[in-house]
Amino acid sequence: MIEFKLSGEYIELISLLKYLRIAESGGHAKMLVDDGMVLRNGEIEFRRRAKLRTGDVLLFQGKEIKIV
Repeated sequence: MIEFKLSGEYIELISLLKYLRIAESGGHAKMLVDDGMVLRNGEIEFRRRAKLRTGDVLLFQGKEIKIV
């Protein structure tokens, strides 16, 4: 499990994917989200700019990411 420590109130989904180097670019991050490859709290997240907050859990290709 990867833990991501928030420094503010939230982080947008595509920003997190880029920051963690899951996506190579912003366009790649958008594609991953559009293709339904990211689960947020057990459900597919299609909103590119979904605001991730403390307690959210993402799942991408078997990797679990917890927002703390």
